[in-house]
Amino acid sequence: MFSIRIVRPRRVLLASAALTSLAAVDLSGAMAQQVRDPLPPIEVSPVESRKQARPAGREGQSPRRAAARRSATAAAAPKPVAPVAAAQTQAQTPLNSNVVAESASRLGLTVRETPATVEVISAETMREQGYRTVSEVAQGAVGVTSGDNPAEPAAFSMRGFTNSQINTLYNGIKIGPQNMTSRITDTANLEAVEVLKGPASLISGEGAAGGAINFVTKQPHTGPIRNEADFSWDSLNSFRAHYGSGGSTNVQGLDYRFDISRSSLNGFADDTNTRTLDVSGQLNYRISDSLKIWGAIEYREDRSKAYWGAPLVPVAFSGSHATTGIVSGNYSNRTDLGAVTIDDRTFNTNYNVLDNRNVAQEVWLRGGFELKLAPDLTLKSQAYGYGAERTWFNNEIEAFDSTNNQVYRERFYVAHSQRLVGNITDLTWDANIAGFDNRLVTTLSSSYLDFVRPGAANFPWDYVPLVGPPRGYYGLLTTKLQTARIDNEALSFEDRLKLTRTFALIGGLRVEHIGLDRNSTDQFGLQNAGFPFTKDWAPVTGRIGYTWEAVPGLTFFSQYATGADVAANTSFLLLPTQPLDLTTSRTYETGVKHLFWDNRAEWSFSAYDILRKNVYAAAGGMALNIAGKQESKGVELAASVRPIEPLRLWGNVAYVDARYADYNFVGGSFSGNTPPNVPRIVANAGASWRFFTPWPVELGITGRHVGDRYNTDANVVTMKAYTVADVHAFVDIPKTVFNAVDQARLTFRVRNIADKRYAIWGDPFYPDQILLGAPRTYELSAAFKW
Repeated sequence: MFSIRIVRPRRVLLASAALTSLAAVDLSGAMAQQVRDPLPPIEVSPVESRKQARPAGREGQSPRRAAARRSATAAAAPKPVAPVAAAQTQAQTPLNSNVVAESASRLGLTVRETPATVEVISAETMREQGYRTVSEVAQGAVGVTSGDNPAEPAAFSMRGFTNSQINTLYNGIKIGPQNMTSRITDTANLEAVEVLKGPASLISGEGAAGGAINFVTKQPHTGPIRNEADFSWDSLNSFRAHYGSGGSTNVQGLDYRFDISRSSLNGFADDTNTRTLDVSGQLNYRISDSLKIWGAIEYREDRSKAYWGAPLVPVAFSGSHATTGIVSGNYSNRTDLGAVTIDDRTFNTNYNVLDNRNVAQEVWLRGGFELKLAPDLTLKSQAYGYGAERTWFNNEIEAFDSTNNQVYRERFYVAHSQRLVGNITDLTWDANIAGFDNRLVTTLSSSYLDFVRPGAANFPWDYVPLVGPPRGYYGLLTTKLQTARIDNEALSFEDRLKLTRTFALIGGLRVEHIGLDRNSTDQFGLQNAGFPFTKDWAPVTGRIGYTWEAVPGLTFFSQYATGADVAANTSFLLLPTQPLDLTTSRTYETGVKHLFWDNRAEWSFSAYDILRKNVYAAAGGMALNIAGKQESKGVELAASVRPIEPLRLWGNVAYVDARYADYNFVGGSFSGNTPPNVPRIVANAGASWRFFTPWPVELGITGRHVGDRYNTDANVVTMKAYTVADVHAFVDIPKTVFNAVDQARLTFRVRNIADKRYAIWGDPFYPDQILLGAPRTYELSAAFKW
């Protein structure tokens, strides 16, 4: 099925073992004789390895103090690498650091034990905070912003990097560059969203400098069958519905999970909406104590009538309709607009054509096994197949033309037919090296991606008035064809050596081969100049770091990590005449994670320095510039506390200074400029108070502040800082009211309570327009579990 072009893995493994042994020998005999907590063996429970503590139900909260007291001793003590079964019984901490994030490490480490900044947003948190899509989930994470620009939906920005500089994973699998493959995804079928900061190549492969965001679907559990159903409706006439069920079947050892969700999210602009359908299921079958097999299938669909933003308009033209606090600056593209604004008459205007469509259909097939070969040796493997069909058929450019005071519109069509197959196999070995507990995971992975991309060869255009534009239709379409085939094989090692009960060295190395084949033909079927062509890369990336639990619950960590990715995701955008070199990155990071006060308070802090070389950046239209280097330095702080039983407080803040260096081009330089969609400051805060009445009630508020950002590398138009707040109130209905329902909750939520108008995202490929955030909306929802 594949061949690995690596001839050194055995030597690498032997060298790693030799270095580990030498390090152990150099330590004093006294240290070597210290009592250590051994690393427990990996449990055969792979795929349900959500490994997340189940938070206590909201009803009957009076036992929470007792639960906190029961978990206090365990939380305060230094913890070894937790097996799945143990992790699932751990109490949830305020920042959810007891869980294992597989996108951050294959060693089975909890968030606190990982020498990196990791967040895991659970399904319970998504429900309580009202996160409907993955973009809304990301906005609640530390220092992360997002935008559902329809050309690249579910785009993220963190630590100074955006879009495909951040790997997007599905159950730990990368399907391709974010700017080509990501879609608006509902959260109903998700068990968790994992956010890993910094270069992610060691775990998720050829990847980016900003990090990785992993979407984990709901998994089977062993035990009684549990069902859940959720419904919501809002003042834009949007609705969501979800049903899920899982547990053990009558067949001994066979567990299942099934979820189906449907949503129709209406936009605030005229005739805009997104409809989604997600059906997912999984079976886990434990054949024996040492062998488990599993299989999963998922179908996802989204259909949108897309909102492409509001055009930048001259202040002089808008007059009394000019707004302040949304954008500022001077802009010139098709024509010189001078000082620009967003005209308040365009807040709800849809400039898209009437026959527009934005559609995707995706199918996942996954399956595998976990086999305990020996008490200290576990083999895990999964094979996967993925297919997707995507179509964009829209008017995408809305550029105000000051020569005739009208909006220039231009159409664009592109489609994807994508097929991906692959395998990931892990071998985990628990050993004792010179008296030190050690865990080594060796991973062999292979994938093959086939990407066919018919696109527009002509771009129909017209002019329409700024106010009340006739939307019209797409017009004549002619197409051309591009193809890309990417094969990837990798061998990686990840190791954790416990030098004492509280100090561990953690590192890894990944060697991979990436092969790219591209072709491109025009509308007549003739090959374009420079095509076809082939290119190969062999990046070596890794991570080395430590964790030190100085006192129970207080852990210091540092890491040095590297990453590599195919420059600008060369699937289609780079010309064959442009350099096809790897983009590389490195990061230094240090920080602290602290759980204290009987498991009621937790905070984390990190500081980082990231450098990315051979960067490509959007030059407008569909062109790219060589941007040289990108530097990013910053700090992040997160905290959560429950000072008394009814009250919960949480917040996070991130500061980043991101700059281009050596970004020079014919006619100018952007060196020293900030990349698009990167705010210096991002902060979130929330508070809730619970009334322990016969029908428990909770009131809460969440606030979010995002600093100034630019929409292009030129840094001439500023998307102004904004602050928004949501409020919610929910009531838990006692079981005595609905005997057949264990938990029932009714929620009322107001989003953007102050009705703030703000710019949420700017696409540097479409610099003439800005995406606006949603106005105030009201939402009612109901959730049931039985």
